[in-house]
Amino acid sequence: MPEKTILTEEDIRRSLSRIAHEIIEHNRGGQGVVLVGIHTRGVPLAQRLANLIAEFEGSQVPVGSLDISFYRDDLSWRDPPPVVRRTDMPTDIAGKRVILVDDVLYTGRSIRAALDALIDHGRPESIQLAVLVDRGHRELPIRADYVGKNLPSARREEVQVRLKETDGRDEVAIITNREGGGQ
Repeated sequence: MPEKTILTEEDIRRSLSRIAHEIIEHNRGGQGVVLVGIHTRGVPLAQRLANLIAEFEGSQVPVGSLDISFYRDDLSWRDPPPVVRRTDMPTDIAGKRVILVDDVLYTGRSIRAALDALIDHGRPESIQLAVLVDRGHRELPIRADYVGKNLPSARREEVQVRLKETDGRDEVAIITNREGGGQ
């Protein structure tokens, strides 16, 4: 299957830097903000954003991780069964501005599951969404507040985000899948 690199390591760095600046601007700094990464690749992206915010603002933003496995609407027919990971909220999210972080926004179903999972941990003041790639094809009325790259794609294509922390290198590739489907 043909693969094309869409974002290089430098492109990802620039995108995350821009998103961090937008988060700071929209939230008037980092005070009262909590970044929560959705497993798997949203977690290192959230940590990178927190590091950038600390660099730009001089303030530490708490970073949590969220497992959405049991909140998914496709749980009953997923094969193989999901790998359950640890959810870790570093602080009480009640009354905070929570920014969910994920790698790819596609149908919106993972974000819907993340919203359900997040609310089980408290009632934030607001929830915002930051994604590295928005590939379109929404099935639910969900949009990202912060986007690294809008990438119109066909359903037969798969968008693969690779990060150093999980895959040994930073890049975003699009793979054409002849059978259809995709991420």
